[in-house]
Formats: sequence, C-alpha cells, structure tokens
Amino acid sequence: MKVAVLGAAGGIGQALSLLLKTQLPAGSALSLYDVAPVVPGVAVDLSHIPTDVKVQGYGKDDLADALKGADIVLIPAGVPRKPGMDRSDLFNINAGIVKNLVEAVADNCPEACIGVITNPVNTTVAIAAEALKAKGVYNKNKLFGVTTLDVIRAETFVANLKDLNPANVHVPVIGGHSGTTILPLLSQVEGVEFSDEEIESLTHRIQNAGTEVVEAKAGGGSATLSMGQAAARFCLSLVAAMRGENVVEYTYVETNSDDARFFSHPVRLGKDGVEEILPYGKLSDFEEKAKNDMLEGLRGDIKMGEDFVNG
Repeated sequence: MKVAVLGAAGGIGQALSLLLKTQLPAGSALSLYDVAPVVPGVAVDLSHIPTDVKVQGYGKDDLADALKGADIVLIPAGVPRKPGMDRSDLFNINAGIVKNLVEAVADNCPEACIGVITNPVNTTVAIAAEALKAKGVYNKNKLFGVTTLDVIRAETFVANLKDLNPANVHVPVIGGHSGTTILPLLSQVEGVEFSDEEIESLTHRIQNAGTEVVEAKAGGGSATLSMGQAAARFCLSLVAAMRGENVVEYTYVETNSDDARFFSHPVRLGKDGVEEILPYGKLSDFEEKAKNDMLEGLRGDIKMGEDFVNG
C-alpha cells in the first residue's frame, strides 16, 4: 500500500505523516510531498522511527515521482485559517492549490483514492471532482472529503459532557464541513439522553470547534494535531477496507441524493473506495430544520467549486 501525503511539511501534514508511519501496515510506503524546502528533512526525521513503513520525501519539482504508484492520496496542502478568517476566505488561495495537485494525481495515479483535507472542504471536493472530470478520470467512488474531524470532536464533546469513555461513543455527523453545514445527529447517539438545551449548545460547539482552536492558539495556527489524527483514522479505515475488512466511516462524497451533490454520509468502504452509501436514518425535528436551513449554503459552496474549474 502506497500512501502519498501532499502538503506533508505543514502542521496537519507532519502530524498525519507521523501517525501513518507508526500505524500503516508493515511493508507500506509513505510518500511525502511539499513545496516547502523542509520536506526531505521531515522524511529523514520520520525514517528514524522503527516501523516497517518506507518513507520518502519529494520537493516541489518531484510531484510526479511522489504520486507514481500511489493507492491513496491525502491532500492537506494549503494555507490554514487565521483568527477572523472564515473558511470561505481561504478559498482563492486553496482552490488553485487543490486543482493543481488533483490534476497531477489524474496524470500520475488516476486509480488512486483521494482524500481532500484542504479547506473549505465543501468547495475543494467539488474542485477536485471537476478537475478529474476534465482529465477524463473522475470516479465518484474514489473521491472523499475528509470530515472525520467533526465526528471525533462530536464524540469527544459528548463523552466529556456525559462522563463517558469517548471510545464507546458513536456520533453520526452528516452534511458538510463548515459552520452550520456540520450536522451532528445527537438524536441517534445510543444510550444517551440530551435536553433540548444540551442539543442546541453541543450542536453549536461541534459546528464552531474549529474556531475554538484558532482562537485558543491566538494567531498561532488552526487545528493541526486533531485534524492529523482524524485524517489518519480515515486513511487507516480506507486501507483496512481495501484489504477486505468491513468498514463504515462518515465522509463527504458524491451522493446523487436530494440534499446536495456532495454530502457527508455513512459510507461502507471497500477495495475500490465507496462500496455503498448508507442512509443516515431518521432525523429529529431539530435536525431536520437544521438540515433544511443549511442546504442552500452547502449547494452554494459546491457550485463555487464547480464554477472555479469550469468558469
């Protein structure tokens, strides 16, 4: 299994690469690419960790070599959010980065599964889809927006509130990956009861958790460590599924549903990416209203990505 991380020298990229070096199956290869000159050093640093995962670093002129033969490509490249910045403010910078990287994936490893981490995910996944389509290699079953961070935050916050072990808490999170498009289905959390006030405050906290980190870091960055862990969890799930295990993750994929072209759903993963998009079940009245209220914004985010590529 060869995994390429594009943007491996950044805060998310380094955390993600560390976790993959220590957790990928023996015999895997980890290919680290970045335009930042420190990436060979990151690769050498990680190569000293005693696991049977081969690490190679690639600089800005070696993107094609980094991608050749990759089974999974993860894209955390881009600029992070700063205080006062909305995810949509990142758009113009990160849109071009994602488009260029995805075009290189199309040219060098068109069969790879792609996990887009770069914000704003609601939009960058649509950019990736249209870029792949323009190259004639788009396979909707192999393109994912990594929204696992919303799931792990939801599970952590619920566990903390109810004094539970987060490992035993499962919170479905559907929709998109910014603000009100993030919709935790607290009505479906088994064995836990919430008051209306708890539902409202938890939902708001999960939706704004990124801002919580940005503000706490006081201008020193955004969520890199938790995002690295979330991306690693998603990647390892995909690896397990590609090796024949039965795995379900919540992820932002093309759904052909009435909600939006792309929507975060529970997805059964398999050797070719999406094996089955599962229904997200019955929503409470609160969740139904929240979903209906955010759809227009989500569809607008998606259209912005499509228009960026298609003009």
